[in-house]
Amino acid sequence: MFHKEGYTIIFITLIIAAALAWVASSFIELTWLSYLIYALATFILVAVLQFFRNPKRDFQLSDQKVFSPVDGKVVVIEEVVENEFFKDKRIQVSVFMSPINVHATRYPVGGKVVFSKYHPGKFLVAWHPKSSEENERTTVVVDNPFWGKVLFRQIAGALARRIVNYAKVDTEAKQASDFGFIKFGSRVDVFLPLDAKIKVTLNQKVKGGISVLAEK
Repeated sequence: MFHKEGYTIIFITLIIAAALAWVASSFIELTWLSYLIYALATFILVAVLQFFRNPKRDFQLSDQKVFSPVDGKVVVIEEVVENEFFKDKRIQVSVFMSPINVHATRYPVGGKVVFSKYHPGKFLVAWHPKSSEENERTTVVVDNPFWGKVLFRQIAGALARRIVNYAKVDTEAKQASDFGFIKFGSRVDVFLPLDAKIKVTLNQKVKGGISVLAEK
C-alpha cells in the first residue's frame, strides 16, 4: 500500500525504469553495462516505492495517550518555550525521519483542529537546534477533551522540498489518521503540557500511530 502523495512520482519512476531497461536491452551491446543499467533502474524504483509506502496498521486509540505522529527516532525531549501559539513552556518531543522511514504523518491526538498554518523557511538539517523555528514547516493545533490543546509541527530538512498538510481549522481530527506527508524529509515536533508523563527516551525508535509518546 502506498501513500497517495506518491502516486504521480511512482508512475513517473516506473516509466523511467522501463525506459532504462528498454535502452539496456535494445541498444547496449556490452553485457556488464546492460546489467549496470538494469540495476540502476531497479534501485531507483525500489527506493521510490519504499519511501512512499504506507502500511496498514492496527491502531489502539486512547484519549489518555499521545501517539507518535511518524516513524523514526526520538531526537529531542526537553522543556522549551513555544513561541508561535502557546507562548509559554511546554515539553517538546521531536521525532526524526530518515529516508528509509514511512513518511506519512498522523494525528497524535484526536479532537478539533483550532490552528493550522504553513511557514516558508530555510532547509537546515532537521536536527539543527533552530530548524523548529527557521525551516519550512507547518504548525497544527488540536484541542483534545483530555489533553487540551496539543501542538505538532512538520519540519522540512535539508532534502525535503514539499510539506503536505491536510489539517483544516474547525474540522475534526481522528487520532492516528493521516494528516499529511513530508516529501523527502524529515522531522515532527510535538509540544505537550508540562504535566505529561513522557513514555519514550532519546534515540528510541518509534512508529507513527503505534508508539506512545506520553500519558497523563
